[in-house]
Amino acid sequence: MYYRFFYALIMLTIPFIRENKDAILKGLEIKNFHSPELIDQIIELDNERRSLQVKTNELQAEMNRLSKEIGQLFKSGEKEKANQVKEQTTSIKQQLETLEQDLQAANMQLNELLVQVPNIPHPSVPAGKSDADNMEIRRGGDIPKLPEGSMPHWELAKKYKLIDFELGVKITGAGFPVYRGQGAKLQRALISWFLDMNTSAGYEEILPPLMVNEASGFGTGQLPDKEGQMYHATLDNLYLIPTAEVPVTNIYRDVILNAEDLPVKNTAYTPCFRREAGSYGKDVRGLNRVHQFDKVEIVQIQHPSRSYEALEEMVLHVEQLIIKLGLPYRILELCGGDLSFTSALTYDFEVYSAAQDKWLEVSSVSNFESYQANRLKLRFREAGEKRPMLAHTLNGSSLALPRIMAALLENNQGQEGIAIPEVLQPYMGPGNVRIS
Repeated sequence: MYYRFFYALIMLTIPFIRENKDAILKGLEIKNFHSPELIDQIIELDNERRSLQVKTNELQAEMNRLSKEIGQLFKSGEKEKANQVKEQTTSIKQQLETLEQDLQAANMQLNELLVQVPNIPHPSVPAGKSDADNMEIRRGGDIPKLPEGSMPHWELAKKYKLIDFELGVKITGAGFPVYRGQGAKLQRALISWFLDMNTSAGYEEILPPLMVNEASGFGTGQLPDKEGQMYHATLDNLYLIPTAEVPVTNIYRDVILNAEDLPVKNTAYTPCFRREAGSYGKDVRGLNRVHQFDKVEIVQIQHPSRSYEALEEMVLHVEQLIIKLGLPYRILELCGGDLSFTSALTYDFEVYSAAQDKWLEVSSVSNFESYQANRLKLRFREAGEKRPMLAHTLNGSSLALPRIMAALLENNQGQEGIAIPEVLQPYMGPGNVRIS
């Protein structure tokens, strides 16, 4: 993987859209965005908004001038003339009220259009329609040769009483597994080890709320784009988090940091909740796709000049976790058609599931540049500068547990049970080198 050059853009602010229309349309084409006419609509609506603002400013200036004139007339004793001028201000006030209403409506319409436009991909992002067009960067580890009679993880989980999928259906529904015994202990070991590895790399641990409000969902781009994928507590208008990225990044909503405080690095373990509507069939059996799962996340708030260097560091960090777990893996750069709404550049990590003979995604590491920061009003100020700038935000799964658990169970099975990776053994307790 080569070093990414700094791409200095304040993403999707109106000035950027006006000045870079052609570049935006090209980027949206790579991302397979099907409503390019929105860009023209935004520019036209902004022209209307600017015209309304100019008229408002002119009338406000006239109102200020007349107010001064009225004061001078009263002061000089010309009361009748002062009252005549005062009548003119009544008409201007009415015009101002109408203009302010029109201006407010234009601003609301403009915001509604802006949130429908995704982030622009980094220039290096390959064109493509789907995950089939993603570009492999590198791979590592050896694919194990399993003994005869090897099982997929859902059968291993039943044999060794590690995960009860049927009990989860009874308690809640499909996609809510119950971990028990050594399965629960292995899950806890993974979480603790991931957090310890992240904190030793300089990430501050956060334990955030598991529900967020609309402002938080909007800030990181889940709303309105992924509203249907989130569980919504309608009475309180709160959303169960789909990832720790949402509450952790929103810590810095409406915040101005000092440049010397960057980077800000956080890690968090949380359960995550995703509706995953329409997820059925053999490809989503067991832990391959669930509605509630555990994940450890890393988040960085970065200076724009260093965000792509930080992205590479995050990729290397996640790669080391997978290497130490002994899992075969590959790293993919997502094509435009598979890139998320908010991301400028994303790398996916996949581990090989030997019993299923397939690759399973376990992490996405992304740079959102200033797209989220613009929505969050997350800024920083250079020393000696008055005007703050938008920061860059990045995040990555470090790691998502269900498919890591699936691959560990499948790839480490043998005649004597399931071997536990060496790095996890201290977390499993003395003598726990395998599940049997």
